[in-house]
Amino acid sequence: MPQNLKGRSFLTLKDFTSQEIAYLLTLSADLKAKKRAGIRGELLKGKNIALIFEKPSTRTRCAFTVACIDEGAHPEYLGKNDIQLGHKEDVKDTARVLGRMFDGIEFRGFKQSVVEELAAFAGVPVWNGLTDRYHPTQILADFLTLQENFGCLKGLKLVYCGDGRNNMGNSLMIGSAKMGIHFTIAAPESLFPEKGLIEECRGIAAQTGAVLEFETNAKKAVAGAHALYTDVWASMGEEDKLAERKALLGSYQINAELMASTGRSDTIFLHCLPAVKGNEVTEDVFESAASKVFDEAENRLHTIKAVMVATIGNI
Repeated sequence: MPQNLKGRSFLTLKDFTSQEIAYLLTLSADLKAKKRAGIRGELLKGKNIALIFEKPSTRTRCAFTVACIDEGAHPEYLGKNDIQLGHKEDVKDTARVLGRMFDGIEFRGFKQSVVEELAAFAGVPVWNGLTDRYHPTQILADFLTLQENFGCLKGLKLVYCGDGRNNMGNSLMIGSAKMGIHFTIAAPESLFPEKGLIEECRGIAAQTGAVLEFETNAKKAVAGAHALYTDVWASMGEEDKLAERKALLGSYQINAELMASTGRSDTIFLHCLPAVKGNEVTEDVFESAASKVFDEAENRLHTIKAVMVATIGNI
């Protein structure tokens, strides 16, 4: 195990090397095999984990909870009305209190600055379960799913269709740059990621052999793709922008025609969920054999477990 993972927070994949990400994926696969074999572990025995949720969740909450219990830890759910985070109490004060009582803290909420402040003051590892800017635990699940289907990551072509400025566009770009993936965002130019982040990722890609592309023509973008990925057109807190996004993104919907435009018979469909079928993806693609969204959802459990085990576990 890379010794420098112990005690580290997991806020963005920018903070991790390609080798460290590969290790987390290997550990995830091992933990998944153990779970499938019915083997309960004790790698987190005696640990207490705080789960802070400003935003509701199905996969993130359930994955962290079950991962804790599978390996002997106690998870404590803290909803936005359960603690004073950012209201009556500063984030840094909450961090210092929780850090005295818990061995690790998960945060799912709005601002990336909050999870970073928690990590700066808690004194224990903090894991990003989603912010407005990054969603790193989801990317590990996505990459484990790609590995399971194609046997590798390096050299695969992954195309993300939709809002390239959101946390999924950002995080998939970072992860792809780290792992040598040919990554394309298909979107209107107005929804391309921030230029600063693109340049940062291009610097990473130059070291790994990754290719980063940005294309306004969806059919051109998906040619040769091993996987097509999408996300909701309006994230939590952006519901008022849905009509605008529908107008902008209608031609980027993943449907049977776009899947066929890859020119491959083995292209898979991925989505971080929940999906709004009929918007970013059609029902027939979502329910097709090419759809791996529920493998991906299950893999949230195994990859989140790996992050906790690697950073605070008894190994």
